[in-house]
Amino acid sequence: MRAVRVGSLIGPSGLSVDEVPEPEAGAGEVLVEVKAAGVNFPDVLLSYGKYQFKPSVPFSPGGEVAGVVRAVGAGVTSLAAGDRVAATMLHGAFAERVVVPELAAVKLPDAVSFEVGAATLLTYQTTLHALVDRAALRAGETLLVLGAAGGVGVAAIQLGKLLGARVIAAASTDEKVAFCRAQGADEGICYSREDLKERAKALTDGRGVDVVYDAVGGAHSEAALRAIAWAGRHLVVGFAAGEIPKIPLNLALLKGCQIVGVFWGQFAMREPAKNHAHGEQVFAWVAEGRLAPHVDAVLPFARAAEALTRMEQRAVKGKVVLVP
Repeated sequence: MRAVRVGSLIGPSGLSVDEVPEPEAGAGEVLVEVKAAGVNFPDVLLSYGKYQFKPSVPFSPGGEVAGVVRAVGAGVTSLAAGDRVAATMLHGAFAERVVVPELAAVKLPDAVSFEVGAATLLTYQTTLHALVDRAALRAGETLLVLGAAGGVGVAAIQLGKLLGARVIAAASTDEKVAFCRAQGADEGICYSREDLKERAKALTDGRGVDVVYDAVGGAHSEAALRAIAWAGRHLVVGFAAGEIPKIPLNLALLKGCQIVGVFWGQFAMREPAKNHAHGEQVFAWVAEGRLAPHVDAVLPFARAAEALTRMEQRAVKGKVVLVP
């Protein structure tokens, strides 16, 4: 079978499409024929060897797939050959067939396409865990989303609105801010030309925002924290800007706020049943039309390097999907 692999840790240009052995489902696992695979920012980091875990070269990146179950291993009871599923994995999704644990695979409703299915779980499961489990976001609160035009950003906008929050989307260009408004954001901040802290304060009549969804890091993190309300929650989701910020901890004291880590990968491994339930809920909302994951482009495996380059250059709104 064919798989996209990282041959050297030099970034997207180190990717190639190779012939590799087909995997087999072991006990508690399912073999999935991949119809589509989602591309996420961690895939870019993996291609440079800069992610939290570092697979041995050569390896296939990719953290989410959608496809059809072709075989199940011993002990699997919730899935059968022929089922449409979506699944998440640490890496390896950019291949024609993958093996995943039973609880990592969620049945895909008939109303949801494979392309949308592959663009959903990782970002929306991460965000549902962040907003509900970690921030306890309540209806009527104000949510500030940094990097709001990206995959997790769009998920945060849509889930924030579904949960009853007022959503302020912050992005790097006016075009991206307009896109965020189209995704449901109530207000927008273009932080390349506006002062993030002052504008967020102004949009909340000086009170500040209740929850910050921060998948960006860099210089914007401190500005967002300075715009937080009393007893607010600053969610640390990721560092797409490339820089891990050093936050003055006196800000947490002065605002009585919480700086809350969101490590979805560890949560998924430690609490797989709860994470699986999150996935089922997300797809139910997608099937009902209450969530609408945005697919920016669908590209073949042969253009995987282009897909990762677009992610690296912040040229993607929502998600890019690869297909075999």
